Amino acid sequence: MYKIPVSVLVVIHTPAMQVLLLERADHPGYWQSVTGSRNPGETLRQTAIREVAEETGLDATRHRLVRCNLQYEYDIYEEWRWRYAPGVTRNTEHVFALRVPAPLPVSVAAREHLGHAWLPWREAAAKVFSPSNAEAIERLASGRADVE
Repeated sequence: MYKIPVSVLVVIHTPAMQVLLLERADHPGYWQSVTGSRNPGETLRQTAIREVAEETGLDATRHRLVRCNLQYEYDIYEEWRWRYAPGVTRNTEHVFALRVPAPLPVSVAAREHLGHAWLPWREAAAKVFSPSNAEAIERLASGRADVE
């Protein structure tokens, strides 16, 4: 089954803007926030909750999860296009923010991630490989990511 070219980006952060990053197993050195494609029949919020649980072991329903008024459309990286139907080259990513009280222990999905780090937001924004991820962190930290 092909992936749907609609995804979520969930920036997990503390009130002091420590941001959780995950290192991709399929591309060591690529750090990112929680991401994932929507499954058929899911709302974007359901996708965000599922992806947070799968990738970190955290229960997003126990913390403040908000949808930001941010979305990005971008070209799917060539190395990952095989996951999508033939001819699909663009993805729309919807941004969520999950505020947790402090850096929490996480359980990364070994098949997806090599490790994790809690970093101050400026360091996190500089470390992520995706420009949309960096912008989402910066906008959230500066209060320019309106929430719905």
